[in-house]
Amino acid sequence: MKLLLVDDEYDLVSTLAERLSFRDIDADWVSSGEEALTKLKDTSYDLAVLDMKMPHMGGLELREKIHADYPKMKYIFMTGHGSTDDFNAAASKEGSDCYLVKPVNIDLLIKKVTDVLNG
Repeated sequence: MKLLLVDDEYDLVSTLAERLSFRDIDADWVSSGEEALTKLKDTSYDLAVLDMKMPHMGGLELREKIHADYPKMKYIFMTGHGSTDDFNAAASKEGSDCYLVKPVNIDLLIKKVTDVLNG
């Protein structure tokens, strides 16, 4: 499995990618929606983990742009600002299978990634 992690919190996203690599999960990371779109031009991913709230392009907008070119990709959303509105917005998107509140427990993230990709 190949994951793309997108979060504007540099320390968080780089640490998540490193911790996933310790568990033999291949995860690239970027810190903006624009960087994610560029990365997708060169690399194929099974699942994207997207932060809901990022400057310039949040996770929902990014998901729409990715979905236009990669309709089979799956998504997990993360947020540090959990709200019912965010949950409902993320859950309503096709292929959006999970919504996690930061700080994300790495074992829970791995379980959700596995569930989404195998389910």
